[in-house]
Amino acid sequence: MNISFSALRAWFFAKKTKSKSSQPENSLLTSEKSFKDMDILDHIERIVEIAKKYGIEKCQVKGNEHVNYVTEKLGISQLQAVLFSLIMEQASNNKIILSEIAETVKASKVRIIKYMTECEVLEKLKLIRCRRGDNTTYRVPREVRESLRKTNEYYPASNENVCIAKFFTVLGKLFKERENEELTYKAMSTELLDLINLNMHLEFCRKIMSYNFEEDDLILLLCFCHLAGNKNDDLIMPHNIEYLYEDNDHFLQHKLALNKGKHILMECKLIDFSDNENFLNNDLWKLTDKGKKALLSELNLRVNRSYLKNLILYDKIKVKKMFYNTRETKEIDTLSSLISEKNFRKIQKRLDEKSMRKGFACLFSGVPGTGKTETAYQIAKKTKRNIMMVDLSQIKSMWVGQSEKRIKEIFDTYRHAVDNSKIAPILLFNEADGIIGRRMEFNSVSRAVDQMENTVQNIILQEMETLSGIMIATTNLTCNMDSAFERRFLYKITFDRPSLESRKGIWNVMMPDLTEEQAEELSGKFDLSGGQIENIARKIEVDAIIQGENLTMDTLLQYCKDEVDNSFNEKTKRIGFG
Repeated sequence: MNISFSALRAWFFAKKTKSKSSQPENSLLTSEKSFKDMDILDHIERIVEIAKKYGIEKCQVKGNEHVNYVTEKLGISQLQAVLFSLIMEQASNNKIILSEIAETVKASKVRIIKYMTECEVLEKLKLIRCRRGDNTTYRVPREVRESLRKTNEYYPASNENVCIAKFFTVLGKLFKERENEELTYKAMSTELLDLINLNMHLEFCRKIMSYNFEEDDLILLLCFCHLAGNKNDDLIMPHNIEYLYEDNDHFLQHKLALNKGKHILMECKLIDFSDNENFLNNDLWKLTDKGKKALLSELNLRVNRSYLKNLILYDKIKVKKMFYNTRETKEIDTLSSLISEKNFRKIQKRLDEKSMRKGFACLFSGVPGTGKTETAYQIAKKTKRNIMMVDLSQIKSMWVGQSEKRIKEIFDTYRHAVDNSKIAPILLFNEADGIIGRRMEFNSVSRAVDQMENTVQNIILQEMETLSGIMIATTNLTCNMDSAFERRFLYKITFDRPSLESRKGIWNVMMPDLTEEQAEELSGKFDLSGGQIENIARKIEVDAIIQGENLTMDTLLQYCKDEVDNSFNEKTKRIGFG
């Protein structure tokens, strides 16, 4: 029988097409990778493809090979394997909503609600986390994703017989999950107690269980230990513990007892008010020194070092010739001599023997440009002290409660630096006008921000009482300074505008090409500060570099007039040298 080539080709094509169409759906494999070469993520990807095409129920049949692989690897049911795969597909999203998955697989929202029971099983197995609220959302923890990627399976990490550092890491993680509403209060309590029972080799666990507190009180104490141990937080406020409780009455019960100082943890001297008796605030609490010693002795409490990034090393400071009036020169020289390391140690020893405060708090005040900040730098250079610069913009946080924590962190860090440095650094609050102003009195309509600012000021005042190093604050205005701050500054130097002779010296240093007559003329005509003269000198240098212009007296005079016209003539209150 003769068969044409075209007919033979048509027959072969039809057979090939039929063969492809008869291939079972559960073998949706890529040509690049055979079944035996697939890892768990490949199988999850195939499950998602099949579920999107046929739905969740049929996926268990049509994707049987892939579903079985996942069930065996993770120890879950087929339905749970499909649901987990669909959630895994959106693993980069920390707020996965089941109703959106329902739309993807063309399932009704009512049916998805039935699947939430299966999700609870996945949650107990630590494969997913659930955040309950007005909108229930899910996420796949990073450790699950990383484990599946690296080892092709997942087993929850064992928290048994861990070291103290690991214990506190897990402790912080559990409180974070509760804060994110991923654990109920009861589930959190259960996990915390399990964590303790699995680690009774730790002194912390043995000690905390020896108190025989009720479960509620034990959980609160654990939270205080977490805040002190993990965050160095000695300024614990109501919002730091409110998230623990599922109803407001439960929270208020503990808050009221803490406010009154009647809580069992306070009666046992483990928790106390955060401020001292001079600045009592019954909404600020901390783990006491007794509590830290009893419970956190295994931890080498870490001081927050974030502010050390602003440390200015004295040997990096450039020497700069400064010009002062006669009075200022004398006062600055005296202060520099007092805080030289040799004299400073003698003075501190003498003060300590007489039970007096050992710290030196200094205030530099005066109009802008009179050299307050640069003087602090030059004193640091001369006495070989590093400067810990405080960025006040980072303190005034938009979130009430955060500013108080940040100012406390600064002093905790500085205290650590003083204790661990051969020569104590200088704590410099530059342009401190906003934090040493007069404190406000409150009434029922006072803003939370105003109360926060008063709290910050109270913290600073308290820290100045126990200061063991050297603090310098600079300010442009002192007329509004709180009297409590004025009393605590041991040395106060007012920087006046430079005298005629000082101005002439500044002109000569800043612009050495000027003749004596020109420097004298400029000093006599314009009552400029050192900062203003420096600005003019910089403008002249810029002109020479960019435009190649030679200095003319007319240009110089115009720049001086401009500087005078644009200046703000603040007046300061005379403080004097204490």
